[in-house]
Amino acid sequence: MRISLNWLKKYISFEHSAEEIAALLTASGLEVEGIERAEKVPGGLEGMVIGEVLSCEKHPNADKLSITTVDIGSQVSPIVCGAPNVAAGQKVVIATVGSTLYPAGGEPFKIKKAKIRGEVSEGMICAEDEIGLGSSHAGIMVLDTHLPNGTPAAQYFQLESEEVLEIGLTPNRADAASHMGVARELKALLNRPLQLPSVDAFKVENTDHRIEVEVQNLEACPRYSGLTISDVEVKESPEWLRNRLLSIGLQPINNIVDVTNFVLHELGQPLHAFDTAAIKGDKVVIRTLPQGAAFTTLDEKERKLQAEDLMICNAEEGMCIAGVFGGHKSGVKESTKAIFLESAYFSPDWIRRTAQHHSLKTDASFRYERGADPNITVYALKRAALLIKKVAGGYISSEITDIYPQKVEDFRIETTYSYINQLIGKDIPAAETDRILESLDIKLTDKTAEGFTALVPPYRVDVQRPADLVEEVLRVYGYDNIETSETLSSSYLAAFPALDENLQQRRISELLAANGFLETITNSLTKPEYAQEVDFIDKSRTVEILNKLSEDLGVMRQSLLFGGLEVIAHNINRRQRDLKLFEFGKTYQTNGDGFEEKKFLGIWLSGNAGAEHYLQASRPVAFQDIRLAVEKIFGLFGIREYDTQVIHEKGFAYGTEIMYNGRSKRRRGQSKEEPLARLGKVAPALATLAGVKQEVFWAEVSWAALLEAYKEHSVTYQPISKFPEVRRDLSLVIDKKVQFEDISKITNRQENSLIKRVGVFDVYEGDKLEEGKKAYALSFILQDEEKTLTDKVIDKVMQRLIKTFEDQLGAVIRK
Repeated sequence: MRISLNWLKKYISFEHSAEEIAALLTASGLEVEGIERAEKVPGGLEGMVIGEVLSCEKHPNADKLSITTVDIGSQVSPIVCGAPNVAAGQKVVIATVGSTLYPAGGEPFKIKKAKIRGEVSEGMICAEDEIGLGSSHAGIMVLDTHLPNGTPAAQYFQLESEEVLEIGLTPNRADAASHMGVARELKALLNRPLQLPSVDAFKVENTDHRIEVEVQNLEACPRYSGLTISDVEVKESPEWLRNRLLSIGLQPINNIVDVTNFVLHELGQPLHAFDTAAIKGDKVVIRTLPQGAAFTTLDEKERKLQAEDLMICNAEEGMCIAGVFGGHKSGVKESTKAIFLESAYFSPDWIRRTAQHHSLKTDASFRYERGADPNITVYALKRAALLIKKVAGGYISSEITDIYPQKVEDFRIETTYSYINQLIGKDIPAAETDRILESLDIKLTDKTAEGFTALVPPYRVDVQRPADLVEEVLRVYGYDNIETSETLSSSYLAAFPALDENLQQRRISELLAANGFLETITNSLTKPEYAQEVDFIDKSRTVEILNKLSEDLGVMRQSLLFGGLEVIAHNINRRQRDLKLFEFGKTYQTNGDGFEEKKFLGIWLSGNAGAEHYLQASRPVAFQDIRLAVEKIFGLFGIREYDTQVIHEKGFAYGTEIMYNGRSKRRRGQSKEEPLARLGKVAPALATLAGVKQEVFWAEVSWAALLEAYKEHSVTYQPISKFPEVRRDLSLVIDKKVQFEDISKITNRQENSLIKRVGVFDVYEGDKLEEGKKAYALSFILQDEEKTLTDKVIDKVMQRLIKTFEDQLGAVIRK
């Protein structure tokens, strides 16, 4: 939104610079994104002054040149001039040395001290085309003025520089979508009076051209005002009106339309002028038209209307899409002799819906769909009528029609001073709070020492709650005037929100989807025989369906495993062999006389880990892939502390059970805690039972245990160490039954202060080792938070670790 400062000064007086006004508005919530300086004449005649020719003589070395002396106020300058009409005693425009000329139709050039045919010249006496004021080059401009010599030429020609603010208006501040709206804001910020344009001269001259108005949809059009103006002359607007519109980037059209645009940007109230010759039956009807009705808008495009599009119609047909766009037939033309001027308040919902459907974004719809002022329609109508009479002649030929059956009431908000001060964090005197609110046109009633009731005008659609009043006080009082407490604490604390399970589920879904997983949703009913093949399902707690549709859907599932296997089989049968799937679902069991539901996250991997690529060979998925997926979920939830142990269950070829070792078990005093997750390779026989003949890796994460761990975990921040990490590698031969987890635990117990990470980068099992043995190649990352590690310290750590591995694991160190 563009706001002209010169235009703004018509409504409020201020001496502040554009930068100062921009800072004030930005601090109050109307962010000024830029300041543009527009000049009527290129360069603004900077460096050009009024001078007086004291003498004029022929140039001794050129017949068409003259040597003059010119008084420019600060000095008398010799100037060589080629104009035939130059003479002593003239008042002229002088371009002084150092100034830049912007001639009409030419390139700019700078005035320098020069010698012309041997004579010194310190400036230039200008013609109107040489300074961009016109096209004439018949001679120099001779001025009729008594202004003293040295007066800036811009002052003589009354060239005021135009400074325009570009305001990034937020959707909630429809009240500031005009020059008057911004002036209202400055009224509160500067504590200065507002100067409203007077409409006292408005007078109905006769009533011989009355247009009947009927509003059939008061929900969409709560208020409609209008009048007729006859005997108007449609022509080009006067210069002052054209300049106002051009300054904010609007192209003038004609004097009638320009006035409606002027008032819209002055007051924020959209207006529309109809040619009364197009109002059939001398009647305006505000209603909707049938679905699919054709209507041609001002841009000569035919549009198909919705049944919910509010229309301004005459007695027979539509003339205008209400609050959005005018019609081609009813608009003001050069032949127009009388107009019907509309000023209405339309429901924001109706206008927004129509504008979006037709992809029409106009200055009028911009304001209506955010919430215009229902109480300004008649004032804006009078203001526009007086301006139209001024620029187009004519006379007001009807009384004002104002249909407003149900007045839009002020918003009533009850609040207390203590509430305002508590939210702001500072005790603002009650008198100052009152002053600020009243300067924003908010009336205060039912006042007591404790509080008041605020009556907020309807155009402030963003102020409807006590907290909104606090914002109004704070933004005018100034955020910068609220001191920060020494302890950086607040006496006001919001309640901590409860854990949103849906949000956490979405976080996990997004993580898995970003890693190539697809989500599935499977049936909660499954085959009874699945439970016979695994020992992690309690068959005695199976929920059997009494009215089963088939034996294949005879019981409620106790695990997500089988539904995922069936999905994998279905995809493999359709030549989709590389699968990464996940599902959030519930399991069901009997519990005494009742039933028990539990929620789990199931994850399945099968086929190859990635697509074939010439840079990287394809490989089958492995246990490490399913574990990595589970660990990424733990990492997302900040869960770092957990124990793992090998599980030996029918249904798993091999697998791991993960137990959370945080505070929950100790707090609840349970003898057996529910696993956080179980994962591993599905037994081939079980996979075959579901129709899958390739390897499948599966993980099942307990939703309840995961959320419990998430609630309990804490985050500790520490600065990144300034000292470098050191890596040492170690190869050792151990029994096959020894797991990497055992090595990791021993390392953490032995050297947790210096060894930050331990990893395995190679595993060997083959004929070069004796039966029952395997070789691990391990990497150890060491770092001291307080100093740089020396080789001597590192060697001691590694020797202690080697001895521990030899004593506790029977490891043989490979040299």
